Amino acid sequence: MKIKKILVSQPKPTSDKSPYFDIAQRHNVEVVFRPFIKVEGLSSKEFRQQKINIPDFTAVIFTARTAIDHFFRLCEEMRITIPDTMKYFCTTEAIALYLQKYIQYRKRKIFHASTGKLADLLPFLAKHSKEKFLYAISDVHKDDTGILDNKIDYTKAVMYRTVSNDFTADEPFDYDMLLFFSPSGIASLQKNFPEFNQGNIRIGCFGASTAKAIKDAGFRLDMEAPTVKAPSVTAALDMYLTEQEAG
Repeated sequence: MKIKKILVSQPKPTSDKSPYFDIAQRHNVEVVFRPFIKVEGLSSKEFRQQKINIPDFTAVIFTARTAIDHFFRLCEEMRITIPDTMKYFCTTEAIALYLQKYIQYRKRKIFHASTGKLADLLPFLAKHSKEKFLYAISDVHKDDTGILDNKIDYTKAVMYRTVSNDFTADEPFDYDMLLFFSPSGIASLQKNFPEFNQGNIRIGCFGASTAKAIKDAGFRLDMEAPTVKAPSVTAALDMYLTEQEAG
């Protein structure tokens, strides 16, 4: 069966230069961007149930820009004034620079790794081990926080959650291929369509945990990234469509 319509379970790219648009044109397919999951922030009432007092902390760890947004949103809602002495530790420079949206950027108080991995932020955290760290996270986070144990004094604070982005009753679901990027997306598929029968619908994904979730759900995995030949989903998709056309 020829693939004509592909659902990408992510928000639509903000740039016209996204490889998805090139793929759509090159292979004459329709690419629809429709997230299966969405992020919503905890209310201040929900956050207080964790019995965490933000002013008690002298440093914050951020692994996502979303965490920054919800940290400062909660502080505003709870009328908490963040002292100028607060230190910020981020897993990438892009996340660190995003802090400029909320604070005056001073390098002496902001530290970042370059790889996006929590392990590579550890040397900066260890150098400031006397600080009391608040680690802003979602209810489902991938980072192995165990590497921080016995290294620094830190507390995990859930500030936002991942929830299913439900389909409406009149929303069409006429796709020939679905692309997923997290196990939460698979859970949302099953929640929205409990009677979902894969049949000829192809399923592709990014990441080993997502691939496992697809197989555990009893679905057939047709395309997976990253691989040696295809380090990204778009590269894998381009290869897959080319093979389908040739076959």
